[in-house]
Amino acid sequence: MRLVFVHAHPDDESLWTGLAIAHHAARGDDVRVLTCTLGEEGEVIPVELRHLQLPADQPRAENTPDPLADLRRDELQSAVKELGATEVTVLADGAYRDSGMAGTPSAAHPRAFTGTDLQVTSGSIAAYLRDVAPDNVVTYDAHGGYGHPDHIRTHEATRAAVASLPEPPALYTVVTPRSWAVEDREWLAAHATRPEVIVPAPEETFLPSVVDDATVTHTVVDDDALERQISALLRHRTQVSVYDGYYTLSNNVATRLAAREAFQRIDPASGTVSAVEAEQLRHTGLIA
Repeated sequence: MRLVFVHAHPDDESLWTGLAIAHHAARGDDVRVLTCTLGEEGEVIPVELRHLQLPADQPRAENTPDPLADLRRDELQSAVKELGATEVTVLADGAYRDSGMAGTPSAAHPRAFTGTDLQVTSGSIAAYLRDVAPDNVVTYDAHGGYGHPDHIRTHEATRAAVASLPEPPALYTVVTPRSWAVEDREWLAAHATRPEVIVPAPEETFLPSVVDDATVTHTVVDDDALERQISALLRHRTQVSVYDGYYTLSNNVATRLAAREAFQRIDPASGTVSAVEAEQLRHTGLIA
């Protein structure tokens, strides 16, 4: 089986779908990663590398140097190797740039991914997919997981690209079942006790990618793959801090590493969950 995982920035492949990538690679499947930007606007965690981070909340001129891009490309390649994927490709060889968080001036850069016409970005992804001919494509849900503009645009462009193909591959989006989200918060409250780490309160609103369990169509649960996911996350040292059973980003908010990932198979034209797939899961359970 051939799978393509489409993500917005280096590290997203390991954070959002690292377990599934490692799981399918270990099964002998042909696993490809397509990354839409090089994460030029990323916030850098190690103090000794913060000189590579661009100043926050400032406009970006067209000729603004992107000192972080090459390092994040290297991190991406190293991480994908740890996961065991066949290859990693940067969309259009880096033609699109990280747009930054919602409302930041970097979104006005001429090459910002969210500022490019959707037909152009989806066309770039479709050209890649026609060349690779995958059986399955995986990307974010319609909310981009947590609302990052590049994640949302990646979902939109990937959906449009898959829908445009003469024989569309199966399309999956990454989600979290509500029961898992509740369990993860309880686990983090008991285990993520470092003073600098933030654990979401039980009553705090979940990310929009948290869905009713009944709408999940596929899951990957694999303790062995978790070790490879952790190894990949360690390669993204500018963006991720890895601890015992969880990780944090630059905001210090803890996320559990629980050896499980969940997905919805959606119709690429409508973006809705396949009712047949969801019904099958409720009756039998499916492990991808």
